[in-house]
Amino acid sequence: MLRRLHHEQPESFAFTEANLEWAKTQIAKYPEGRQASAVIPLLWRAQEQEGWISRPIIETVASMLGMANIRVLEVASFYFMFQMAPVGRYNVQVCGTTTCMICGAEDLIAVCKEKIGPKAHTPYREGMFSWEEVECLGACANAPMVQIGKDFYEDLTAEKFAWILDELAEGRVPTPGPQGGRYASEPKTGLTALIIPEGEPRNSRNASVQLATALGDGQTRIQGTEAVATAAVINSDMGAPAPEKAPEAPQPEAAPPQPEAETEYDHEARPEGSEALEAIQPDVLAEAIEGKPDDLKKITGIGPAIEGNLNLAGVFHYSQIAGWSDAELAWIEANVTGAAGRASRDDWRGQAKTLAEDAGEN
Repeated sequence: MLRRLHHEQPESFAFTEANLEWAKTQIAKYPEGRQASAVIPLLWRAQEQEGWISRPIIETVASMLGMANIRVLEVASFYFMFQMAPVGRYNVQVCGTTTCMICGAEDLIAVCKEKIGPKAHTPYREGMFSWEEVECLGACANAPMVQIGKDFYEDLTAEKFAWILDELAEGRVPTPGPQGGRYASEPKTGLTALIIPEGEPRNSRNASVQLATALGDGQTRIQGTEAVATAAVINSDMGAPAPEKAPEAPQPEAAPPQPEAETEYDHEARPEGSEALEAIQPDVLAEAIEGKPDDLKKITGIGPAIEGNLNLAGVFHYSQIAGWSDAELAWIEANVTGAAGRASRDDWRGQAKTLAEDAGEN
């Protein structure tokens, strides 16, 4: 397929403030003179914000990375994940590679032509829908399948797929994932290994499906605040149905509660057994105070990547880190750094307290 700039172009493009900060974080990952290595992440973020790659996006990214416009255009036009023309809010990507083709991809394409419109790569129904056939999306065990926005819909029949499109048209978000009752890519004939004994709890959805279901929208354009929202959802039950509880036996009357003594957290080291603490999300900020974040990289154990993740999660200042409780520190390790024990081992809170005092922070 010929890939070139669309004949209609917007006048300008600008990253949202949050996305611009995110982009700067990506650029900072690379050594001086190697900023061009961030071209794909920046193009992808721009497409998530706007829906497609325009000339102003290419020019903006080229300027940020010190690249010639043609070099950025070469990248955008080479990779088919970049849309070079406007697409619908729901851009339906039908996998047409071998396994899906054998299992009914052509039937799904027929549904697209009937429900959306006859031509691929063309917005229909007032810009709500578009569709295209793509190469393998990696869900061969659940063929045939489509990707819509960020979500996979698998084990599809023509009838089920048509229903999904109708639901989206009505503003409802069907539960993504396998549509035939399977969990992820289990065998259709039933499990033969890793069988969970009867009576033990089992989540009925994989993590990506839980997240999409909890957020209620797999299509929202990236605005830069999703990291905080996503972390909050991950820290919750993610919409999974609560297990049924057995009736509680009557309990004897409890003694009157005694006032608890105030407890001070020892920030020098975690107490024994703190790994089992319930993780609690700390208070975060929408943006740095007065737009001036602290250089968190001064804390041993925090590099550019972790600093970027902390900023995306709403952590910008030494005083925030210094004030974390053990439970809040456990949440950060589980949901932001991805390395349990790292922050406590390097004593982030103690370092942050010293840096905050040196900087005159309260």
